[in-house]
Amino acid sequence: MTIPTATYRLQFRNGMTFDRAAALVPYLKRLGISHLYASPIFKAAAGSTHGYDVVDANEIDPAIGGRDGFDRMARALKAEGLGLILDIVPNHMAASLENAWWRDVIELGEKSQFARHFDIDWSRRLTLPFLGDSFEAVLAAGDIALKTDPDSGKPAFAYFGSFYPLTPASYAGREGVLQISDKAGIAALHDQQPYRLMSWRDAEKDLSYRRFFEITGLAGVRVEDEAVFDDTHRLVLELVRDGTVDGLRVDHVDGLADPEAYLRRLRSEAGPDCYITVEKILAHGEQMPRDWPVSGTTGYEFIASISQALVDGGGLQKLHDAYAHVTGEPVDPRRDLRAAKLLMADKNFAGEFAALVRLALEVRASDQHEPFLSDASVTTALKELLVAFPVYRTYGSSRGLPLESRTMLEHVLQSVRQRRGDADPEAIGFIERILKEEVDGPASAAALNFRTRFQQLTGPLMAKSVEDTLFYRLHVALALNEVGGEPLPSSFSLERFHTDMANRLVTQPDGLSATSTHDTKRGEDARARLYTITEAPGIWAEAVARWRSMNRLSIQSLADGPAPEPAVEWMIYQALAGAWPTDLRADDEKGIGALEKRFLPFIEKALREAKLRTNWGEPNEDYEAAVMAYARNLLSTANRAFLIDFVGTLEPFVRSGLANSLTQTLIKLAAPGVADIYQGCEGHDFSLVDPDNRREPDFQTLQQLLFEHGTPTSPRSDWQSQGFKQQLVATLLHLRQQAPTLFRTGEYLPLVATGDDAARTLAFARADAQNALVIIAPRLVFSRFTAGALSRETPPTRCSIALPPTLANRPYRNLWSGERIGLSDSITIGFMNDQPFLALWAE
Repeated sequence: MTIPTATYRLQFRNGMTFDRAAALVPYLKRLGISHLYASPIFKAAAGSTHGYDVVDANEIDPAIGGRDGFDRMARALKAEGLGLILDIVPNHMAASLENAWWRDVIELGEKSQFARHFDIDWSRRLTLPFLGDSFEAVLAAGDIALKTDPDSGKPAFAYFGSFYPLTPASYAGREGVLQISDKAGIAALHDQQPYRLMSWRDAEKDLSYRRFFEITGLAGVRVEDEAVFDDTHRLVLELVRDGTVDGLRVDHVDGLADPEAYLRRLRSEAGPDCYITVEKILAHGEQMPRDWPVSGTTGYEFIASISQALVDGGGLQKLHDAYAHVTGEPVDPRRDLRAAKLLMADKNFAGEFAALVRLALEVRASDQHEPFLSDASVTTALKELLVAFPVYRTYGSSRGLPLESRTMLEHVLQSVRQRRGDADPEAIGFIERILKEEVDGPASAAALNFRTRFQQLTGPLMAKSVEDTLFYRLHVALALNEVGGEPLPSSFSLERFHTDMANRLVTQPDGLSATSTHDTKRGEDARARLYTITEAPGIWAEAVARWRSMNRLSIQSLADGPAPEPAVEWMIYQALAGAWPTDLRADDEKGIGALEKRFLPFIEKALREAKLRTNWGEPNEDYEAAVMAYARNLLSTANRAFLIDFVGTLEPFVRSGLANSLTQTLIKLAAPGVADIYQGCEGHDFSLVDPDNRREPDFQTLQQLLFEHGTPTSPRSDWQSQGFKQQLVATLLHLRQQAPTLFRTGEYLPLVATGDDAARTLAFARADAQNALVIIAPRLVFSRFTAGALSRETPPTRCSIALPPTLANRPYRNLWSGERIGLSDSITIGFMNDQPFLALWAE
């Protein structure tokens, strides 16, 4: 297997095609990556912006160039010696009429050859929740009619451009079926179909198929079935076997019925040389299952580890206090997380939860050794277990419950019992017996089904509760509200960061190390800037109080409270601070207008994901309009006093944030793991959550910067420019290619600083028998960028870093200047010298 030295994630669609990607290959080669890492390329629903809504897993999407375009891109990559990694989606496909398999299931029901390809409960009619109202209401309004499908020529229910085919048995021998125009006749015909058209609003409580999270347009696929695996992986395996594709990224592996069995089959079919990673959220301290035949995860936990080095733990507590003062109530993430999980179980996943309860009751009914338990007690116990899960899932299967999963389950059961809530201890014990495979006889098959469904629900419940609810409600420090981030309070320390990196070298040295992805809540440079707020909680709190006062007349009084409320005001100012371009002036009307076009959709998404006063299903238009008006006022050039104050206040946060950005980048490029560069993040990325972070970067400028500023070993001197960041990236990427063994298996050595700047210094080294690399970078440097902090009268500060024998008494080369340096047993540096970011290379 060829392990990538670095990957470059490219988002196809939205203008990015295979031919455009092929044109970027010389740039990517010069930048220093080893593999292009492509978003899903298989045929997706028309107009898809991301490709995860696959309609044909065995056709390369014509919308981005088709097979011919793909082959041209692949040849261009091979010509430059670059590999290709594909993002594949085994868990789900689009529940769309464009999907021939899904359409066949709609038409033929359980008799379809694809009826078992999708995870459908065939004890009832297939639910199709794609109407604007109930079938009866839509029929009464005259919005459904019988017409000939223009594509197939067969009779269908026509609904605003969609044609749902009639099953042949319902019209065989009835030549006049299309002439049925009375509503009773149409309703009777609808009752004869293997499907039931219904309102999209009813999907959360009444769905007959497993969906991806809460997206009804994505239907779960049963890749645990060998025939389904074969049918959904035919083309991608062909591309792997013929050498066109070198690696695979498996999307949402936790959604599968049996992830380990799937990955073993994938490894067997793809062969030992295919590099495979999985999208998997790991809680802090959680390890990827050791038996999975993959190289690692896609790196969300790496983002969380970096925050350990760049967040001021003491300042964070003060920020919590300031936020509580503004909102008028104490910050309680545990309470808020429980509330979010209960909301998900009771509403957004009500149907999935009800189905799980039914399965538990089936086990109870068939288990003669089980004492009588009421339906209510089983329901309450099950809900408490789901809500208490601190990780995405366990991995029980027909092969048993792995030790790690059994330990996690014991922890969850203990926490539920200690809570002493409404859950009946006997009911908890009953669920425990099912999950631990301690039921026999007729109940065992039902128990296995229950365990599988339970494990497929804990992940979506956690994801939607934390990433898409809690993180849009708790606004203390937005930088920490990130995919893979800890939802509950934790300590932050440099020691914990070093421990994480040392563990990473042992557990997944070949996993991806990400700092931005298509799913992160904000771009890596925005996050790096927002970390600095924890260093200056007092300055930030005073600024927010001042800005709220300046804009108080823009707050509207609604029946359900002020709009925006104080917590949302705090969020708006912090989100705006993260997204503000480094060179945007207060009087730049055009630039501010461009920012507003990106910022307002983010505000709408943030409000709806919070699910407090508005949500996606039932938007509170008055509330949303009031908050949008507030945000527009902030970005109005007529609001000059605020904009001048905002930009001026932001200046030290911007500069210290840029320092954080480079430190973060150095960590990614030198620490254990495969460095992953998300498109455009070799330059500055202050994007907001998707779709903003999926915009195509300015590749023309990035190419010009790289080609204009010399070789990767002579970076620009202006460390605050995106050109410097790009050159830093290129320098280290080329070094990774020169010494792949060092970065893959070399020791990770934390280095300890002493002296005035010790607390503001991060240092570590990588070393093996041949090479060594010493990295020294600043952290927690906000105070250095406040007014007057770096005046000529400011005395220089220095620190000393001790070098262990492995690193001592060797000649080094400064990778930026090329200067040769002889080091004994220590190195002394000053923070604000001409090169505050050091990378010293010993050959």
